[in-house]
Amino acid sequence: MAKPIHKSKRKAGKAAAYKAAGRSASVLKPEYLAAIERFRLMDDDFMSKCLENAPECIELMLQIILGKKDLKVVKAQTEYPIKSLQGRGVRFDVFARDSKGREYDIEIQRADKGAEPRRARYNSALMDANALKSGEDVDKLRDTYVIFITENDVMGGGKEVYQIDRTIRELNGKAFGDGTCIIYVNCAAKGDSDVCKLIHDLMCPDADEMYFNVLRKQVSQFKNSEEGRHTMCKAMEKIEARGEARGERKTMLAMAKRMLKDGILALKDIARYSGLSLAQVKKLQASMA
Repeated sequence: MAKPIHKSKRKAGKAAAYKAAGRSASVLKPEYLAAIERFRLMDDDFMSKCLENAPECIELMLQIILGKKDLKVVKAQTEYPIKSLQGRGVRFDVFARDSKGREYDIEIQRADKGAEPRRARYNSALMDANALKSGEDVDKLRDTYVIFITENDVMGGGKEVYQIDRTIRELNGKAFGDGTCIIYVNCAAKGDSDVCKLIHDLMCPDADEMYFNVLRKQVSQFKNSEEGRHTMCKAMEKIEARGEARGERKTMLAMAKRMLKDGILALKDIARYSGLSLAQVKKLQASMA
């Protein structure tokens, strides 16, 4: 008869297995694992990991949102970095390109403020600003879609999907035809359509209850497999560290600002006491002028 394994020995065995696989057992914090249980695709950090190497999931989402079953994704990247001409950088939650050359920015927005119309305009402009090489003509611009998937009905019309296109008011709303489109998906919508089924899957924390197999499979990988949970815990650890670093930098900047306002210390001393570099202090001083 097999002897029961003591709980502490089981833990030690798991730790040894992770160490042998080059993993850190310490990253599997109970609070991380509990958060993973609650995560949905509507949580952008979870979605970024789930869709990181899953173009088939992004393809399905676009097919349903746009009503184009023949749409084929040929390029997809989560946390896609893009810069303005002035150097201000942002990260698209998902960037994709289809076989027709159309490009897509998909943004997950739980807070209404993040889905403001001017944000959509800015993202659309960034796509255009980075689309052409020097000397290329504007007729080479690709059609672009900025898609906000929002937890609430930010448009307030009770619709599943809102599509915004430029039109010519004086020509009875004739399409302007500039190749840009902004779409809002309302995750508060209920119904039996494919869009509502997609909404259900985006809002659902339990992979077994999801409608679409490709999404179910990907979510289950990160929630129900050891490898997936470890990958997600490691990502959460990095996110936590970045948050702490941002908080520390805010403190350093606030301290330097106070000392600059006092006007007593030399810039090199402000740099020494605040922890910023001399160049950063000089830049901060110039911004306060």
